[in-house]
Amino acid sequence: MVSESNKTVNLGISGVSFDDVINVARHGAKVVITPEAIAAIAKTRTYIDGYAAGGIPVYGVSTGFGALANRHIDVKDRTQLQKSLIRSHAAGVGPAVEREVVRALLFLRLRTMTSGRTGVRVEVAQIYADFLNAGITPVVPEFGSLGCSGDLAPLSHCALAMMGEGVVH
Repeated sequence: MVSESNKTVNLGISGVSFDDVINVARHGAKVVITPEAIAAIAKTRTYIDGYAAGGIPVYGVSTGFGALANRHIDVKDRTQLQKSLIRSHAAGVGPAVEREVVRALLFLRLRTMTSGRTGVRVEVAQIYADFLNAGITPVVPEFGSLGCSGDLAPLSHCALAMMGEGVVH
């Protein structure tokens, strides 16, 4: 999607407005992650990396998931663990969700990341912004999510695209 908007939405550590969501999702406004948000993301990630490197179990980073939460994952296997998790949850079916809905999903997930409370790497947040700014929209099937959050399959399809394995518009 080529930007139809000259607007820019700055994502900091605080909330966004409904108009921000519409401007990004529907009108292609550019997204900029503020230095304050980058610092917050990096600070939290530093804690997580420190804990995981120091032997403190960090759920989903240095441990398995669900029933395997007590299982330690060696450093050399952690990247593969994350990739496998994404692949296993990208299990949606049916027609593709509308493009602007997926763009809103990406934007709102990025907004959550910029709070500095998720533990993602700065590079992950930047990839979300880059996808939005380039008009690259992952194809997300309408049906089939896991768990009570309802966003695991849709976000996994997005992450799969960001890994270079999914389908995009």
